[in-house]
Amino acid sequence: MKKFVINGGNPLKGEVTINGAKNSAVALIPAAILADSPVTLDGMPDISDVHSLKEILEIMGVKVTLKDNQMVIDPTGMVSVPMPSGKISSLRASYYFMGALLGKFGEGVVGLPGGCFLGPRPIDLHIKGFEALGADVKTEHGATYLDATKEGLQGARIFMDVVSIGATINVMLAAVKAEGRTIIENAAKEPEIIDVATLLNNMGAKIRGAGTDEIRIDGVKELHGCRHTIIPDRIEAGTYISMAAAAGEGVLVKNVIHEHIESFISKLEEMGVELEIGEDSIFVHPVKELKGTSIKTQPYPGFATDLQQPLTPLMLLAKGESTLVDTIYQKRVNHIPELARMGANARVEGNLIILEGPNKLQGAEVAASDLRAGACLVTAGLLAEGETKVTNVEHILRGYDSIIEKLTTLGADIRMIEED
Repeated sequence: MKKFVINGGNPLKGEVTINGAKNSAVALIPAAILADSPVTLDGMPDISDVHSLKEILEIMGVKVTLKDNQMVIDPTGMVSVPMPSGKISSLRASYYFMGALLGKFGEGVVGLPGGCFLGPRPIDLHIKGFEALGADVKTEHGATYLDATKEGLQGARIFMDVVSIGATINVMLAAVKAEGRTIIENAAKEPEIIDVATLLNNMGAKIRGAGTDEIRIDGVKELHGCRHTIIPDRIEAGTYISMAAAAGEGVLVKNVIHEHIESFISKLEEMGVELEIGEDSIFVHPVKELKGTSIKTQPYPGFATDLQQPLTPLMLLAKGESTLVDTIYQKRVNHIPELARMGANARVEGNLIILEGPNKLQGAEVAASDLRAGACLVTAGLLAEGETKVTNVEHILRGYDSIIEKLTTLGADIRMIEED
């Protein structure tokens, strides 16, 4: 079992560079198989989710090289085979292979996705979209069977009942080679969707409207390889900005598109954090005093659900009451009991997280229940008096490239150990 061991109380100082977006990478990799020649993806984060996707591609006959944050995907020898359920069960974003395999082969068998448990995350919208395009979809024995080989995929008008990043991307992947025009209404607007659409358009697709609530896709017969640079990870950026505000003595966060985290920045400034925003960087000044705030997560461009947990330790330092409501994943509260073990005055009432501050945290052994909860507990460990051990760090390694090295460079006392 891997654990992070953190000795708190060391101030962070210096600079940290943000990697390519995890939530883009896990969609761009399946998107690349739609090409009939190699695709090069620059800025690929070195995280376990990426390595799992690489293994899945190799099982399907795709040649993949990954070196120095560059991934080259050559799908010319690819075959459509049932996907290995072991890798799928550890990886939420495996469902993007549904749309990609439908688009490439007109059929596919994909194991049901795993990843972090944050409450129900059904794939009904994905299936509704595939069926609207003419696919026959069946789920049995823990796998989804997709088949559009009889008449092929046909463009359609698809209304998303709920704003869904995953379903929007998946339908895009299936629709790029469908016959005719597909219109996705009530589409998600996240930067990662624009990133995927940009890659597909560079491959020869005809997608318009990505980043708005209506995406129009005119199907094409073939797609070719290209080179694409992944956008910076807005959630990683927000995590390190939160850490710098909570435990920093002046930290420069580089490779940030600040427009992607405007709602997050405005909340920090409301709390009393002084930020100096550059063209592609943000300098976080040492914080003198923080005041409580209320946060409600919303689909983009609202406050991102993935940032509520990383921000929680900073809110524990604020004077007065702070509240958090997650409208995206209402069960995203498992970090609160762990923070309470460290002495935090934090509780959950229904769907409401209530924090009373300021708090002085004490080191403890705590467990990361999911990726962003893990980031939250790392920040809490940096703040706490004494030693903190974070278990279940496999969740953290799914989404944060070189987190130990980055924090050590900033002055943190953190290491990873392995215990039986």
